[in-house]
Amino acid sequence: MTLTERIDRVIDEAIASRRLVGAVVMVAEKGAITYRRAAGLADREAGVPMREDTLFRAASLTKPLVAATILALGDKGRLDLSDPVTVALPFFRPKLADGREPPITLAQLLTHTAGLTYSYPRDPSITFGLQNVEDALEDTLKRIARQKLAFEPGTAWAYSMATDVLGAVAARVNGSTLGQAVREHVTGPLGMADTDFPPVRAERLAVPYGDGEAEPVRMGEPHRMTSPWGSELTFSPSRILNPAAFQSGGAGMATTAPDFMRFLLAVEAGGAPILQRETAARALANQTGAIEQAPGKRFGYLGSLTVDPEEAGLPWPAGTTSWGGIYGHIWSIDPLSGISMVSLTNTALYGGEGAFPQALREAIYAP
Repeated sequence: MTLTERIDRVIDEAIASRRLVGAVVMVAEKGAITYRRAAGLADREAGVPMREDTLFRAASLTKPLVAATILALGDKGRLDLSDPVTVALPFFRPKLADGREPPITLAQLLTHTAGLTYSYPRDPSITFGLQNVEDALEDTLKRIARQKLAFEPGTAWAYSMATDVLGAVAARVNGSTLGQAVREHVTGPLGMADTDFPPVRAERLAVPYGDGEAEPVRMGEPHRMTSPWGSELTFSPSRILNPAAFQSGGAGMATTAPDFMRFLLAVEAGGAPILQRETAARALANQTGAIEQAPGKRFGYLGSLTVDPEEAGLPWPAGTTSWGGIYGHIWSIDPLSGISMVSLTNTALYGGEGAFPQALREAIYAP
């Protein structure tokens, strides 16, 4: 069975089983696109078919683009990853439970080892601030800075709002909005014309769906669901259309599969025209040492790094960097095999967690 046949079967089965509404999947091998397909529906109720240029809420696919902006600013001498965050954001000074105020470096923010989290139960307005368009980013960051750090920076890993902090750093260092900084240093040079912060073109935006009992349900505003890891998730589908929403470095952009593939291929090929070769190599290397992101995984500057595929339960070789987005997306860069892939779906969480992404990865790496 060919690569195309294997991937087609995975997608067709997911759509036929009514677990997945629609997807755009692209695979590149040694820099050349070897698979590309738009399947299913962008809007199930209106019968709008998925197209290759359909826009998606990027969610955490925003993170590597903002991380690359920080790395590009470093390559240009505008900042250093060893800098404390207070060089750019003097007000951002969270403390540990014992009252100490440890320095937090930009590198620790890039690797989610800064002691920040995504859960702040003592101040729910922090999480709600991601949906509340009337909150400015700096107001949200100031509230985070008043919370206790979860751990001493550099001693553990926790997925967090660190990239939102980095977004504010990029904007301050660049002397612009975050969106302008990302366009100047990453998306502009790569010709990613469809990747941007709000507002985006509503007519090209995929309708988001959430996992349901019989089939995915069309998301409301807001839409709440429980994640497989037990946390309560709140989605705000309308945020991407609102020009008043602050530019969230952790989750705020829209993108397309062809655009995001341009980014993946540039990084895999050595970084040009956005990063120096050694910077791109560091971005795909272990930056957390012995600190695990998960079993068999460490973390680089752009995403999770597989160091033990068997322990991680993944079919690709060690050295592969990957991550995803909560609206139902996954991506990966495998420098050893020369394989990059992106799958954008409009079905959370099935499109990005569990059976579908694992089947997709296995189809790509089948012998």
